[in-house]
Amino acid sequence: MTRWLLAAALAGGAGAGLRYLVDRLVTPRGARFPWGIFVVNVSGSFALGLLTGLGAAVAPEWSMTLGLGLLGGYTTFSTVSVETVLLAQRRRRRDAVLNLFGTLVAAAAAAGVGLLLGGALTAG
Repeated sequence: MTRWLLAAALAGGAGAGLRYLVDRLVTPRGARFPWGIFVVNVSGSFALGLLTGLGAAVAPEWSMTLGLGLLGGYTTFSTVSVETVLLAQRRRRRDAVLNLFGTLVAAAAAAGVGLLLGGALTAG
């Protein structure tokens, strides 16, 4: 178990690095909306939904390493929260509401699609 915990921790670090890269690649310089973090959270939610939907087809140790570690380090609710508050402080309330609720709805929908796809891939 100890080696899998270490693997999850290392994967979490890799996920955080991947989050940074995706954010920098997706968000144009001077952007008024945090598109990179939006893409990170939606794609991470889809991936975790897919992993969860695959269920027993993925060994529990790998589910922990990929789900808790990699995707846990990749996705970030705290950054969405800070970006939302910063947008509101800049009097960009429409963008703040869109960031908060848009991320919630899109991430939940992506997770649902991932769950359905994962289940379909393992059915029958």
